[in-house]
Amino acid sequence: MAARAAQREFAHASQAEVDRICAAMADAVYRDAARLGQLATDETGYGVPAHKRIKVEFASRTVWESIRDIPTVGVLRRDDARGVVEIGWPVGVVVGLCPSTNPNSTAVYKVLISVKARNACIIAPHPSAKACTYEAVRLMIEAGERAGMPRGLVGCMQEVSLPGSQELMRHYATSMILATGGTPMVRAAHSMGKPALGVGPGNVPVYVDRSADVLAAATAIVNSKSFDCSTICATEQSVVVDAPVAAQLRAEMERLGAHFVTPTQKAALERTVFTPGGGMNPGAVGRTPQALAALAGIDVPAHARILVAELGSVGREEPLSAEKLTTVLGWYVADGWRAGCERSIELLRFGGDGHSLVIHATDDDVVMAFGLEKPAFRILVNTWGTLGAIGATTGVMPAMTLAPGGIGGAVVSDNITVTHLLNVKRLAFALHEPPAAAYEHAPDVRGAPRHDGSRAAGAAPRPRVPGVPDPSPPGTDQVDRIVRRVLSQLGGGP
Repeated sequence: MAARAAQREFAHASQAEVDRICAAMADAVYRDAARLGQLATDETGYGVPAHKRIKVEFASRTVWESIRDIPTVGVLRRDDARGVVEIGWPVGVVVGLCPSTNPNSTAVYKVLISVKARNACIIAPHPSAKACTYEAVRLMIEAGERAGMPRGLVGCMQEVSLPGSQELMRHYATSMILATGGTPMVRAAHSMGKPALGVGPGNVPVYVDRSADVLAAATAIVNSKSFDCSTICATEQSVVVDAPVAAQLRAEMERLGAHFVTPTQKAALERTVFTPGGGMNPGAVGRTPQALAALAGIDVPAHARILVAELGSVGREEPLSAEKLTTVLGWYVADGWRAGCERSIELLRFGGDGHSLVIHATDDDVVMAFGLEKPAFRILVNTWGTLGAIGATTGVMPAMTLAPGGIGGAVVSDNITVTHLLNVKRLAFALHEPPAAAYEHAPDVRGAPRHDGSRAAGAAPRPRVPGVPDPSPPGTDQVDRIVRRVLSQLGGGP
């Protein structure tokens, strides 16, 4: 209730006020990114503190820079030719569910895109990451309120439980749910009877074509897979390499820290990474190769940065062909890009539909074929899957929530940003008279136009109603008058 009251007050804020508050929150978190990254690793046991810091910096500074100049208050756009004026309007109270893998960085991002659209935002942390998530949100609340943000506009659950999160999602004052996390949590969000924007699993294949710069591909794959111990859902999960360059790619990856496991070690990893029921083992998520080896009872070199298992098929009979949010990578060899294409589609359909795919190639025809044919909405070319999909190394919108579209169970296929949390009102002025047939059964009222545009005999001119625009085509002058009036009332402008 406090969030809804604060949001109704904040709905009258000007664009300058909104931007000042968001900038203050982003700056506060950015300055403390190293501490927040360490807190996330300490609490969850996942990943690498220095990489967590990079994620927090991305979620604060990079995300803010991407949305800073997007108008969200008052008149957003106008189209004189169509007689349409678009006006920004908030959604209301946004509930942001955050995962344990990227806990405080996801919270920072969700608060920023919500408040930029004049929404309230309540963060629901993962139970195993509630302290580090709350600390990031606390910093944002303090900075935002110093900059003029209404008290209660941003909040974070501190007593975290499944029933509590469910009650928050279904509360009558909740307007929208922004869900990032595991499949059960996202499905729960979609079942609450509220508008929900969610993610999907990311069983991301990376195809390396014979036309690729093999050294660059090997470098990108090993660095991306080892980044924060593979806790971003867009991380490469299996390599599909074109046969003529397979030996070269393997040698380069081994030189860079990829350790190819034996069949016996592979079987031990299968039992370690997944539970007997086939789900991911939380104890194996976000672990270094050495930590995984200790859990699995196998030996791996101290210099190993990722573990690679050779796979022969895709499906339940080959567990490591599924998504693995840890430093284990699958390996397939395909003869030609068409075979690589088919294998990539198999992997996407085995738990990654609609999410992301990486391709390393210099043959434009091959790149375009993958772009046209793959059931993934982020096709990343010659870059890291981890950082490319979130918009750190590519031109896609910076985001920590990557929607997989209809085929992945989501409403949209975008990187979720402020425009998804912004409603748009449209002033639409009459440009044309209705078609003549629309008047055929209308009574011939004195002063009203006939179906042929003429007036009844002896009719007086139609009276003007104060404050109601004439329904004739408005022209630029009338649109200008209305825009000036809207601006004076809402305190914003294009």
